[in-house]
Amino acid sequence: MQSGDPFRKDLAGLLPKLRRFALTLTRNSADADDLVQTSCIRAIERQEQYQREQRLDSWMYTILRNTWISEIRKRKVRLGQGHVDADEAHELRTDVDGHALAYGNEIVAMILQLPEGLSSVLLLVSVEGHSYKDAANILDIPVGTVMSRMSTARQRMRTALAKEAS
Repeated sequence: MQSGDPFRKDLAGLLPKLRRFALTLTRNSADADDLVQTSCIRAIERQEQYQREQRLDSWMYTILRNTWISEIRKRKVRLGQGHVDADEAHELRTDVDGHALAYGNEIVAMILQLPEGLSSVLLLVSVEGHSYKDAANILDIPVGTVMSRMSTARQRMRTALAKEAS
């Protein structure tokens, strides 16, 4: 492949979005970085499977999710490894202080405090602008589940924002 390959250029432009989505899955910045790297390598290796009429970001989110599911399965097999709860992940601990952090960082921290199923749906629909149908395809869940999770995520975010404001 040439360095001017449009596929790779488009993929590079997606890196910030891919990392945000990876963080909602992994709850750990080091794992998120590894997940994005592994997924990008897989995408480049399987570039011929990508269909131009398909959104590249949707295709990549699906690769990210599937790669993470495989990683979780591998970790369960390894002795002493496993999924780390968000409460135990030191990388995610933040002292959200409105004076110390930008509002955007507070929102990201709040999203990451949601359970994975809620945070992934909220990120894909509200932050990345995917339709419910696209999010359902990316996450391999029914559209109704996306709608339900969005409702729950929005309610929890409203509650968290109300607590921050008081």
